[in-house]
Amino acid sequence: MQETYDVIVVGVGTMGAAACRVLAQRGCRVLGLEQFQIPHRLGSHHGGSRMIRQAYFEHPDYVRLLQAVYPLWQELEVEAAEELFARVGAIYVGRPDCELVAGSRRAAEAYGIEHEVLGSSDVAARFPALRCPTDWVGLFEPGAGYLRAEACVSALSRVALRQGAKLCGETKVVDWRATDEEVVVTTERETFRAGRLIFCGGAWSSRLLGDLGLPLRVTRQVVHWVWPQAEAPFEAERLPCWAIDPQPHGQYAGIYYGFPLSWDPPGVKLGWHAPGMEVSPDHVPREVSAEEREWLPEFSRQFMPQLGGQVLGTGTCLYTYSSDGHFIIDRHPQHPNVCFAAGFSGHGFKFSPVMGQALADLSLDGQSTLPIDFLSLRRWRRLVDEPRLSG
Repeated sequence: MQETYDVIVVGVGTMGAAACRVLAQRGCRVLGLEQFQIPHRLGSHHGGSRMIRQAYFEHPDYVRLLQAVYPLWQELEVEAAEELFARVGAIYVGRPDCELVAGSRRAAEAYGIEHEVLGSSDVAARFPALRCPTDWVGLFEPGAGYLRAEACVSALSRVALRQGAKLCGETKVVDWRATDEEVVVTTERETFRAGRLIFCGGAWSSRLLGDLGLPLRVTRQVVHWVWPQAEAPFEAERLPCWAIDPQPHGQYAGIYYGFPLSWDPPGVKLGWHAPGMEVSPDHVPREVSAEEREWLPEFSRQFMPQLGGQVLGTGTCLYTYSSDGHFIIDRHPQHPNVCFAAGFSGHGFKFSPVMGQALADLSLDGQSTLPIDFLSLRRWRRLVDEPRLSG
């Protein structure tokens, strides 16, 4: 007789693994289905590092979720017996009125987050690798840092398995349907049944939830690892994570960010936070062109003169943008036993343990005491009100 589960989670990447862990800890019979390996390098959760911070310029309502998630990362480190969070600090650099600096300062002041505002000369004195124009400032957040991305997803998955979750990699979902009594999920090889269903499909969310017409687009992002001319200024003891807002913007509008020198992968990691090339998640150009290989290190050297030009490697990952740049987490309007999280827009990784809790709450209880109302589907009223076909 086929086993029936309490909850099926479709997508065991960052958010799906976090949801599986929480559900298993709450005593649920949980099945996680992932179309690729667990973890894999074809979505949004690879590349060695992800920044974590609380002075959040994107929207101050995120801060309460971030205050909740810091202890959860510490808890996961204990459960997994592994260091996952490198608390090296972060500095946000730009003109005092740019959104990166001004927005981060508003959030820090509103929520009492430890921070320090530095003039341009103080930035250079404190962090010798960095240089910025004289009319710029830096906002330093000592409690920020970075998460070891693949290690985090592996730890979430490992703890979920130890708690009794069943995780199946290389198992692609091709269809699903829901009634008031159960959900039925069909993969390429077999069919599974459960009382509830959670979608954490990342870049594949539009396909999995096509009946909702979610306002999502997938973009290809390129990151670099560069070896500096001198190691010392780029080591974590002398350089935190950083983000730079070089307004007025040139050809590549957006925020430039990076991480101190690491060894896995080796080098100083550079990234660009802005929409890249729009792609289908099933057909992503993985090869990095010569122009793509050169422009980000070249641009970054105007703010980091000792960066050097030895590009050790490049990589691609995917952002899944919502139309307003904010996450979407909610229950399906037509199926109360189906919920989902999507549209993390390139800044969701750090939230994964608290998103796992929120998804478990929505799935098991129909609501959550966590402050997620501002992320609900209701901000696009037509998606809630219009009648849709089931999955």
